[in-house]
Amino acid sequence: MKLIKFLPNLLTLLNLLSGCLAAVYAVNNQIQFAVLFVMLGIFFDFFDGFVARLLHVQSELGTQLDSLADMVTSGVVPGIVMTQMLLKASSQEPLGFTDGFENFPYLALIGFTITLASCYRLANFNIDVNQKDNFIGLPTPANTLFILSLPLMQMYEEYYYVSYILENEYLLILITILSCYMLNAKIELFALKFKSFGFSENKLKYIFLTLSILLIIVLKLAALPIIILMYLALSMISNSRNK
Repeated sequence: MKLIKFLPNLLTLLNLLSGCLAAVYAVNNQIQFAVLFVMLGIFFDFFDGFVARLLHVQSELGTQLDSLADMVTSGVVPGIVMTQMLLKASSQEPLGFTDGFENFPYLALIGFTITLASCYRLANFNIDVNQKDNFIGLPTPANTLFILSLPLMQMYEEYYYVSYILENEYLLILITILSCYMLNAKIELFALKFKSFGFSENKLKYIFLTLSILLIIVLKLAALPIIILMYLALSMISNSRNK
């Protein structure tokens, strides 16, 4: 029984391990592998809470552990990735090849504001009693998927138009600012937490998941940023109807 009760925390620790591996690959500018381990970490992050609710073993320890793991997977990693993009756009050497402090990449101070904003968002989430059923501000995993989808599209010729646009460092700085704002904005967003699987009480979630799958089938990688924007739009439409 004790091992079963520890299962959700084990999944959370696997999220943390995935984030550590993703950070290593991101520093070495191997973005495709960083994305792979971030996706794996987000998978574990989704199911640790689900398993905890299923086994009725939710705990304060699990809540704190979850945010600490997310801080790496969905806080440190997107900061590194945005820094790498900024350095590439300004024709500077990537992080993995920085030699001492003489050539310190000061654009890293901009890229890592995403990490700082993610940390603030996660800490605030832990003490905010209003975020048990819904989120206030963009969840860090969603923000991470958005950030990581950008350099991933740059790697494929079919998204050459996106690659060209993302070579502008000022646009990347603007994206960074918007990312930090959305993480901590006072905007209520629905959470993908299933307490039951009935359609009527989860209608919005099922619509979102169905549309997301269709977008991925049709647009492939280009679907990821669109899915995040759709998530924001559906949340705002739901909020306006509820009011």
